[in-house]
Amino acid sequence: MNVYETLKTLSLELPPIAVPAAAYVPFVQTGNLVFLSGHIAKKDGKVWVGQLGRNMDTAEGQQAARSVAIDLIGTLHAAVGDLNKVKRIVKVMSLVNSTAEFTEQHLVTNGCSELLGQVFGAQVGAHARSAFGVAQIPLGACVEIELIAEIG
Repeated sequence: MNVYETLKTLSLELPPIAVPAAAYVPFVQTGNLVFLSGHIAKKDGKVWVGQLGRNMDTAEGQQAARSVAIDLIGTLHAAVGDLNKVKRIVKVMSLVNSTAEFTEQHLVTNGCSELLGQVFGAQVGAHARSAFGVAQIPLGACVEIELIAEIG
């Protein structure tokens, strides 16, 4: 399976790598692992601001998490040069800006996980995952996600 053909089939274009907003780098490779820094949700090129359980519902949160997945894939492409080198999406960690009463962080994060599975296939795209509800994310973003991938 060619990842780029799959992206084309899904009508997805990879964005350019984002410039870090603070003192960090977008990715670090050590051995066969690539660690991607947290990416925040964007809508129409701007920070997707909101809080789940207050002014956003689970479905909108899933769309935000999906948008983060697209940015993560773009950064992964910049890191490795060829997405077909990805042997496994190892881990996804998701932070969901949510009220204390909101309990569907795991469903919000499915927006990212499901797209990774579509793009990389069931074997390569299946990953370990954590999803947390947090009181705030930088710039008021609704979702922030980081990723670890194995390449070969």
